[in-house]
Amino acid sequence: MASLLHMFRRLSTIPVLVASAALFILMVMTFCDVILRSIFNAPIEAATELTRILMAILVFAVLPVVSARNDHIAVDLTDGFFARLRLSHIRDGLVFICSGVMLFWPIQRVWILAERNRDYGDVTEYLGIPQFYIGWFITVFAGIAAIAMVVTGLLHLFARHLLTEHRS
Repeated sequence: MASLLHMFRRLSTIPVLVASAALFILMVMTFCDVILRSIFNAPIEAATELTRILMAILVFAVLPVVSARNDHIAVDLTDGFFARLRLSHIRDGLVFICSGVMLFWPIQRVWILAERNRDYGDVTEYLGIPQFYIGWFITVFAGIAAIAMVVTGLLHLFARHLLTEHRS
């Protein structure tokens, strides 16, 4: 089991690299757009749609990693109460499982919308990129995030030691 977790931790670098590449492309594109707009009065026409696509890639590529590592922004209103009762692992496990299960409704909705875009042949305005690809990307990575959250919740409940050892 520990080697399986180690393998998943190694594989988690792939979506981080994808998100990093999207962020870098977004940064370079924005820089070039500002320079071209300011100096030559010739902005990049597709900058808005590329920004939307790259932001979707950036956010949803790292969603599984952020979810599994519990790197979300959190409010610790109940931490003191659960720490005194020594039940924080139960609370964390239930929160992870409930959050992962609740993600399945938006995943289903995005999938339906992506399929509708595919059926209608919707494409982006300037580049003509089929919009369902972005919907599929969001669906797949949100699905991976939901599964990662449920598994992490189960690990919190039944195998806490696996979450703390070999932390990299």
